[in-house]
Amino acid sequence: MLPSFHHERRLKRIGHTVIGIDEVGCGCLFGPVISAAIHLPLNSRIGNIKDSKLLSAEKREEIFKRFVELGIKFTIGMASAEEIDKLNIRRASILSMKRACDAFKGATFALVDAWKIPDLKIGQLGIIHGDRKIKSIAAASIVAKVVRDRLMREYDKDFSGYGLARHKGYATKIHRDAIKRLGATPLHRRSFL
Repeated sequence: MLPSFHHERRLKRIGHTVIGIDEVGCGCLFGPVISAAIHLPLNSRIGNIKDSKLLSAEKREEIFKRFVELGIKFTIGMASAEEIDKLNIRRASILSMKRACDAFKGATFALVDAWKIPDLKIGQLGIIHGDRKIKSIAAASIVAKVVRDRLMREYDKDFSGYGLARHKGYATKIHRDAIKRLGATPLHRRSFL
C-alpha cells in the first residue's frame, strides 16, 4: 500500500496547513540526526513518494530535485552527535524534529512519524509507521535522507578512510573496522561506540 493524502485532506477541510515530519540517522555511529518538515500540496503529482528506505538513492535524489523544481517548501532540523551523546538518541531525534517544525512558518498542524513532539506550538498527530502511510511524512523522510546522505558525502572528504560516503555513518563492518584502525572522530557518537 502506498502512502496517501487521507489525513492531509481531512485536516485541510477543517482549515489546517499541514506538514509532515520525519527524521533519519537514529541508528548511525557518526554525525547528526536530521529531520525534515515539508508541506506537500494535495495537487502535487510526484510519483513514487514513499518511505525513503524503500527507494534507491537515485530515486530519492530524483524526487528531491522535483520538490525543489516545484518550489515545495521544506525545512531541516538537526541534532549533533554531541547533543545525541548528551540527551540520548530519542530525545535528540525529537529535538531535531522540533527544530524542523519550528523553522517552518505558516503550518498549523504536523503529522509526525511515530513520535509526539513535546511543546510543539501547533497541533500534531504521531502516527506509527507514518512514513509508510502518510504522503507528507514519506516526503519528509525523502528530504531528510537526501540531506543527510549529501552531508555524509561532504564529511567523507574531511574524514577520509572511514567510508562515510559509502555507509553514511551506519554501523557497518567497514565503519567499525575503520574506527578500530583510525580511532573515533570528533563527530562520532561516543555513546554509540
